[in-house]
Amino acid sequence: MPFYGDPALFRLAVKSILGQTDPLWRLVVIDDQYPDDEPGRWLEGLADPRISYLRNETNLGVSGNFRKCAALATADFTTIVGCDDLLLPNYVTRLRQLLATFPHADFVQPGVRVMDADGADSFPLADQVKRLCRPHADGPVELSGEVLAASLMRGTWTYFPSIAWRTSLLKRHGFREDLDVALDLALEIDIIVSGGRLVLDDTPSFRYRRHSGSVSSWTAHDGSRFVEERRYFLECAEQMTALGWNHAARVAVRHVSSRLNALTRVPASVKAGDVHGLRILVNHAFGRPYLRSGIRSAAPRAVTPGE
Repeated sequence: MPFYGDPALFRLAVKSILGQTDPLWRLVVIDDQYPDDEPGRWLEGLADPRISYLRNETNLGVSGNFRKCAALATADFTTIVGCDDLLLPNYVTRLRQLLATFPHADFVQPGVRVMDADGADSFPLADQVKRLCRPHADGPVELSGEVLAASLMRGTWTYFPSIAWRTSLLKRHGFREDLDVALDLALEIDIIVSGGRLVLDDTPSFRYRRHSGSVSSWTAHDGSRFVEERRYFLECAEQMTALGWNHAARVAVRHVSSRLNALTRVPASVKAGDVHGLRILVNHAFGRPYLRSGIRSAAPRAVTPGE
């Protein structure tokens, strides 16, 4: 658990892990130089041998602390849980069940319930879009290859803090230093390209907190997240083309859901009088992307059934 945030939410997150019906887990909290050391004292005061607390000597930032989490992982599977999210009591139990059913899984997306900043169940537009983009199946299903890659680039329907990763692959691929928002999608795509398999479950075992304080939220207001997303999607398009995954490459070039997300941010940017941010948002929403190879993307077209 990388920690830098609201101490009250942090305590709730830790308590949700203590409340697991399966006691066979280990928690390592990595404090990224949060200015108050009280959360660390509270954690150590629990005196639970399954819990370790580390405080970074310097602030590593989001991707840096994620990389440290991966480096310190020792179990076969690792979850890098958000310090403001909650594990439902069945999380570890359900994960063991899924891994027994799908022994070749490389990462697992459990069933997720979304809550707002106050902990109330919520279903905002972003999560409605995620549900539309998410593959539908009766019960847990294993996915891989171009179909999975295209699905994730059409709309990133996963919830990173809830995912359990095969630790060997988490260490091998890691988190890119040049990404802050798309680093989770980049990890997923790297694993998929290397032949990895995702297990998608629909039984809720995790509660994801959506609020305006997240990195993805505040970087959306000034448009900076979309500069990063545009660069990453075009990089993906070239990678998919090289693999012969032409459908996935077309989806990456269009990055329609990312464009629509930018469009929804325009009114707030106008209201704030942020001319620079507005220019970024409009360019991302309506601009024609170019690949580094110089190949211009086709104009967006209607998506056909099954695509």
